[in-house]
Amino acid sequence: MNYQGLARKCLESQGIAIGDQILIKKDDVEYRGMLLNRAEDADDQHVVLKLDNGYNIGVKITKAQIELVEKGKAPKIELTPLDIKKDPDKMDISIISTGGTVASIIDYKTGAVHPAFTAEDLLRATPELLEEANIKGKAIMNILSENMRPDCWVQAARSIADEINDGAQGVVVAHGTDTMHYTSAALSFILQTPVPVILTGAQRSSDRPSSDAFLNLMSSVAAARSDLAEVTVCMHANENDSYAYLHRGTRVRKMHTSRRDTFQSINRAPLAKVKDGMIKIMDKRYSYRKRGEFELEVKDSLEPKIAFLKSFPGISAELIDYHIDKGYRGLVIEGTGLGHCPEELIPSLKRANDEGVPVVMASQCLYGRTSLNVYSTGRKLINAGVIPARDMLPETAYVKLVWALGQTQNRDEVKKIMESNLRGELGGKSSSQYFLKDYGE
Repeated sequence: MNYQGLARKCLESQGIAIGDQILIKKDDVEYRGMLLNRAEDADDQHVVLKLDNGYNIGVKITKAQIELVEKGKAPKIELTPLDIKKDPDKMDISIISTGGTVASIIDYKTGAVHPAFTAEDLLRATPELLEEANIKGKAIMNILSENMRPDCWVQAARSIADEINDGAQGVVVAHGTDTMHYTSAALSFILQTPVPVILTGAQRSSDRPSSDAFLNLMSSVAAARSDLAEVTVCMHANENDSYAYLHRGTRVRKMHTSRRDTFQSINRAPLAKVKDGMIKIMDKRYSYRKRGEFELEVKDSLEPKIAFLKSFPGISAELIDYHIDKGYRGLVIEGTGLGHCPEELIPSLKRANDEGVPVVMASQCLYGRTSLNVYSTGRKLINAGVIPARDMLPETAYVKLVWALGQTQNRDEVKKIMESNLRGELGGKSSSQYFLKDYGE
């Protein structure tokens, strides 16, 4: 128990431990729920309860009466394997679990979210999925998305390819939201897929009434049955439970820490809307890969030693030289505005280019595009060999450079790859029509 001082003394006097059901009476109000643990540096005036409705609440215990209702009992769960009958009239869809909130449970003792569900558990939690397709579940890893690494992208890509080779007509990947847009970009470059590959997650775990897991999973399976044979991200389109958007894997970004509609397409409209199991293309000008148009191909050689740096007032050229000296094979700079950085960095950036270390310049602005021909600093960057990312997202530029250097170490070939539109990551002339646009119903 991390409770200290007054809170600890009060709880211990009643024989109360973490996980117990307790009742707190205060100011003619009663609070009943399971006692959760707190951070070690929390004050000693409050206790935290998980209420029956799934939400947590902190209650100040001064002038309060606390009673033990029931000692906590760790749930004993014995699950038998699912006996799923295959329906010949339904498509075969695989769900691959990597972890994350969409595949998480609440720790009984602490109230913390942990990646603990397997892909089969997702079916138990959402049996409606079986009404939409023949579902095959598989857990390939069990990590939170902040722990994702490039080798995890390779593992996921190979697992997806295995499912497709085994007959899957679509693949859904359950993934944590924090780095989902990195993984979706990586899979976009690694895989050429003949079937839809859909990444999905949840901002709020399945035990919460406001969880977005159900709609996201159901919409993802619907998208996996469609003809959109690309890597996409499927998440809530708004704060309601009405429909979801399909975002191209190289054009999407997490834009809010907690909102359910956190994922937004940048510099383009979402690829499609998913509502009531139906797929509607959002922008008819989109060209997209269709089911069966390409054979499965996996190009999973990566170069993980890539630095991803942000330009800021006061940044020192020492940061550039440090990464060159440490053997980094490429640099992505998130520059200001049109793709700028302090001029004092330019000699070090030229050094990187001269030593065969490609440097890519993206913009912190996200919307719009880099243009190094407008101001003198940009022209100096071009002369130093810096490659403009155009309207590519900084995260996508980083992932693409990781992939490009896995395909070739030739600097000119890498430049050619970075400047080529391979998976919709680059657009034509950037338009302001997509800036913070509300696409409505």
